[in-house]
Amino acid sequence: MEQQTAPAARPPISRIRKLYFFRLATRILIFLACVWVYFNKREMLQILYGFNFFKQFSVFHILWLLWVLDMLWQLIPSAYKHISLGSQKLFRINFRPIVERINYPALKEYIISTTKSAYKVFIIWAVMTAVIGLLFFTGIIDGDIIFLISVFFYVCDLICVLIWCPFRLIMRNRCCTTCRIFNWDHLMMFVPLAFIPGFYTWTLLLMALAAWMVWELCVMMYPERFWEMTNVALQCSECTDKLCTQYCQKLRG
Repeated sequence: MEQQTAPAARPPISRIRKLYFFRLATRILIFLACVWVYFNKREMLQILYGFNFFKQFSVFHILWLLWVLDMLWQLIPSAYKHISLGSQKLFRINFRPIVERINYPALKEYIISTTKSAYKVFIIWAVMTAVIGLLFFTGIIDGDIIFLISVFFYVCDLICVLIWCPFRLIMRNRCCTTCRIFNWDHLMMFVPLAFIPGFYTWTLLLMALAAWMVWELCVMMYPERFWEMTNVALQCSECTDKLCTQYCQKLRG
């Protein structure tokens, strides 16, 4: 009688993936809290406008600080194991060059190809932002709603990392670790805040622009850090993040 082989056991969830699920749950709670404030304590959202940031302390100061710290993590080199390598691969501390001689023509072709895909995403997001701006200037939505949209994008960011990413259809990257636009997240979240003039909103937008510019400059200056064929740390065999396990499973199957 032929023996049936037991199905292969699923690999354990990595520590960083568990942490990111916790962060996703936290972001969902933050979004729900902001929706509650919108319907019940809307006056609290006045912090968004002008220099109201300095008038009275509220929980939105804590949220502002949380976002600022998130962006600072993207600007400071770190080998901290609870930060995704996808976000930190721009820095030399996380670059492990291949032993073989780098194929620079292939590297150049890879960077050009992924950059073209990245700016397709940029155009799509610019159109979405323009639509939000049109709705704002025609009076269909106000600044408070735009803020809720940004917080909703804050939730969607980790959904893209942990569950499903529509931009992967355009980027065609293997996983988040190799993603060309990983650190575009805060810029995409906070660009709509440009329509709300205030210290709160524009400081977040300026910091997001700074994080994006550092990322793009590093792509141009150190392209070898962004490709798995030149940076060993990005290869599947070296992965410890295991954030995109649904893709990893397909690659192993």
